[in-house]
Amino acid sequence: MDSFTQYHIPYPPNKDFDKKVAYFCMEFAIDQALKIYSGGLGYLAGSHMRSAYDLKQNLVGIGILWKYGYYDQTRKGNGEMDVFHRQRFYNFLQDTGITFDIDVNRAPVKVKAYYLAPEVFGTAPIFLLTTDLPENDWLAQTISHNLYDSNTEAKVAQYILLGKGGAKLLDLLKWEPDIYHFNEAHALPAAFHLYEKYRNLDEVRERIVFTTHTPVEAGNEKHDLYLLDRMSFFGDLTLPEVRTVAGIDGQIFNQTLVALRMAKIANGVSKMHGEVARQMWGEFNGICPITHVTNSQNHHYWHDPALDRALEASDLEGLKNRKRELKEQLFQIVADQTGKILDPDVLTIVWARRFARYKRADLITRDLAHFEALLKNTEKPIQIIWAGKPYPTDYEAVDMFNRLVHLSHLYPNMAMLTGYELALSKALKQGSDIWLNTPRLTREASGTSGMTAAMNGSISLSIPDGWVPEFAVQGHNAFVIPPADPALPLGERDEIDLRSLYRVLENDVLPTYYNHPNAWWQMVATMMREIRPFFDADRMAREYYEVMYGAAVLAE
Repeated sequence: MDSFTQYHIPYPPNKDFDKKVAYFCMEFAIDQALKIYSGGLGYLAGSHMRSAYDLKQNLVGIGILWKYGYYDQTRKGNGEMDVFHRQRFYNFLQDTGITFDIDVNRAPVKVKAYYLAPEVFGTAPIFLLTTDLPENDWLAQTISHNLYDSNTEAKVAQYILLGKGGAKLLDLLKWEPDIYHFNEAHALPAAFHLYEKYRNLDEVRERIVFTTHTPVEAGNEKHDLYLLDRMSFFGDLTLPEVRTVAGIDGQIFNQTLVALRMAKIANGVSKMHGEVARQMWGEFNGICPITHVTNSQNHHYWHDPALDRALEASDLEGLKNRKRELKEQLFQIVADQTGKILDPDVLTIVWARRFARYKRADLITRDLAHFEALLKNTEKPIQIIWAGKPYPTDYEAVDMFNRLVHLSHLYPNMAMLTGYELALSKALKQGSDIWLNTPRLTREASGTSGMTAAMNGSISLSIPDGWVPEFAVQGHNAFVIPPADPALPLGERDEIDLRSLYRVLENDVLPTYYNHPNAWWQMVATMMREIRPFFDADRMAREYYEVMYGAAVLAE
């Protein structure tokens, strides 16, 4: 049992990583059994926690114990997706015995802290907060019920719980971080807690680093300043103090902008995103330098050992045979969900990630005649599988998912899967030949799913966005879709990208797979060798200590 009266991480920190860091994040994708994540941000945080543990970094995670998780993605009777919320119970979390108050809506709310010990899933220690306590009224209890609640006031209350609650917990643990790392701006109330403590903005800045994941200015949350004040977002600070600290004159409070003003350094999550972020925010005064630390994923968690053994032995036949076995395992899931039996000898394309308009899940289907010709080609056949969770209230994305469900009923070699969480994600990456990625250029901050697909022998067919330009070389370790000019109107861009996708698929992907199988498997081996050195999260976790947690760093 860990002691929480004078907390220390339960292993000797590596001397290279002894600076104390608290990593705040709304979601952590740690294990299929722990349903406190929705998508990419959580996958990234989960890999970071695993690599922090592997490297024995002096780091703890701060998150929220979501009673109902994000949501279970199920089906209606006609096959369309449905949303189901189920209460979660976990016997592997420790009750710290710590309960304390935070103010929400100028009223005290009880918070209890639970603890995920490192040995449970092989992660840095993580503290998870809940308000689902009988001492609280019903509204206060619901703060920690649903990840990314669609109600504005509920979201603000969740940010107060994460930021103020997390910072206050660290005070009670007597574990004073050298660095408070905000993985997105949700934890910003912690910055105001620190300002209340030190009453010196420079002191606060020395302790905060900030990672932004949103490359679209409109996607960064803005709230009414008076609403935030009424809800206790700023603790006991007066509005004149808040305006001075945050550098704002009007009524609109931009969380990302204020985080950039209260941190000593910030980072985008790929080289391209760092450039986009500097362009987005460079015109604003008082912001910190913005660099980049490219996202990555924990190889130890995501890889298939048998694939790696074949790779290390330079055994292309063994690589091919193991990949076929993994495809058969994936196809059992497909058959169970859809009643379709797929062929492991056919090129299998997967598009799987969060459904959002800019990610264009349906791009390949938009010329229906051309798409049907691809599906009905018997000389060079394909199979295509989709999976992914839209935000439940993103009705456009839900509609896109459902339209693809109905389209899939027309073709025996097209499937739509539900329940896209860690386990299904791993199965899709291990069982696919091609990992399709079609965002509008500059809209994908990083997009880490292609990294873990590559670790499992699935070649990216991708727009060169996010992390992809730092890795992909056309025909060498990936297939790259030449993107349309971002200055063009959206409809024209989509049409150009669609034609380029068809061209690369038909002229490069299919001929290589079917006509030059040895070249295909050489490409798979090259990709797997080249993905690991830079895109294993161990590199990322080291780089955060070197670039973000160290001395003052200037943006490039």
